[in-house]
Amino acid sequence: KINHMLVQQLYTQCLAQGAYFIVSDGEAAIIDPLRETQPYLNLLAQNKASLKYIFETHFHADFVSGHIDLANKTNAQIVYGPQAQTTYKSHIAKDNEEFKIGKLTIKVLHTPGHTLESTTYLLLDENKKPHCIFTGDTLFISDVGRPDLAIKSNLTQEDLAGMLYDSLRNKIMTLPDDVLVYPAHGACSACGKNMSKETFDTLGNQKKTNYALANISKQDFIKELTTGILPPPQYFAKNAALNKEGYHSFDEVMQQGSKALSVSDFEQQIKNGALVLDVRKATEFAQAHVPNALFIGLDGQFAPWVGALITDLKQPIILVTPQGKEEETVMRLSRVGYDNCLGYLSGGLDVWKQAG
Repeated sequence: KINHMLVQQLYTQCLAQGAYFIVSDGEAAIIDPLRETQPYLNLLAQNKASLKYIFETHFHADFVSGHIDLANKTNAQIVYGPQAQTTYKSHIAKDNEEFKIGKLTIKVLHTPGHTLESTTYLLLDENKKPHCIFTGDTLFISDVGRPDLAIKSNLTQEDLAGMLYDSLRNKIMTLPDDVLVYPAHGACSACGKNMSKETFDTLGNQKKTNYALANISKQDFIKELTTGILPPPQYFAKNAALNKEGYHSFDEVMQQGSKALSVSDFEQQIKNGALVLDVRKATEFAQAHVPNALFIGLDGQFAPWVGALITDLKQPIILVTPQGKEEETVMRLSRVGYDNCLGYLSGGLDVWKQAG
């Protein structure tokens, strides 16, 4: 927190994701919000600020962003970088375009490479001095974004890696060393290969330690970036499409998914083709569970595993959860686009056992 300015990193461990909240003189901006809107509305109320802009660094593949619902609730403008196209109302910024938040300025630096529309947002303080960059998946701490997620028919991952090389050198490395780097992801995200556990750093330190900012040729960079990439989880392309084209209202998804189901309702849903998802602790699942239930523990990297193992985003899902974790489970499913949750087993496994 500096005079006239608050920059807050909102880090979510499950997705290794960083969203950002910026306030100055009663105006606010949010960068890369997660699906649920209430935490951001609470922050706005606490800071007595109105939301002016929602900046998206790119079309995220590993989670569904909350930009549409948040814009509907606050009248904030959704901003994407150059070359983005959305089916809902948004402002597609030009390279170097500037936006005012109170006494602060956000400057658009188009940094294609991870994806074509990938954009880094440079925050300038009230004296127009560069303070920090929100790099999305362009630059991570100790790593850079993978170049294979947004392959258009006429571009290869080598083409995108080459663009990323130029973006880093022409747009980011030219900034002062004391600028802070705030990326969209940290360690354990599938968006890069070698990410650090640290969630931010100075640009100067990254120039010394990040292999992608080292003094290497473009050819070597492309080779390094395109070697050893694991295939993307199957849900990545589907989430990117939802971010681009829109999705169901989060409030409706929560209402539908947070229904308490009796044993007979639960059984009926199974007969109708619903998948039983058990999110308790592994030891509890090992002791007893509903036949054919799929186990993915809430206390692990829940959302990415759901995305890896349940192939259809529209799959009807019913839940067995620890008591009090029903709504959290529905919310965490929605973060990766699984919006067809139909409720949870009321009373949990004890009730199921009593029913024989």
